[in-house]
Amino acid sequence: MNILKRVGYYLGGFALGLILLAVFLKGSGTSIPSCDYGPTARTLKNIRTKNLVYAAPYLMQDSALVQQALLEGDVRFRESEPRGIPCPIYQIIYEISPGEQLNVKVQNCDSTATVQEINRLR
Repeated sequence: MNILKRVGYYLGGFALGLILLAVFLKGSGTSIPSCDYGPTARTLKNIRTKNLVYAAPYLMQDSALVQQALLEGDVRFRESEPRGIPCPIYQIIYEISPGEQLNVKVQNCDSTATVQEINRLR
């Protein structure tokens, strides 16, 4: 068998495998954006799965921005206390607009996530 036929068989099998993989992944509801591998994405997803509580009533004014920060924010691990006792505390930075940021401090316990502080930075 010459090299051209071998390459043809290889590419045909490879293409068939990609098609089957796409069918199986589509059927299972898995997609690339939902795969959270980085520490920031995993932390934010963990916080979003819990009941969100606000430490003070006035913090609820920015609840829509907090929800957006939990979707698209950036966890600052150097400023956080990920091994805090009794619960880890995370600093989340979300850019509202160019030059304006929202800093959210969240205490992430087992069943609840408590928003402790919200600060707008310019």
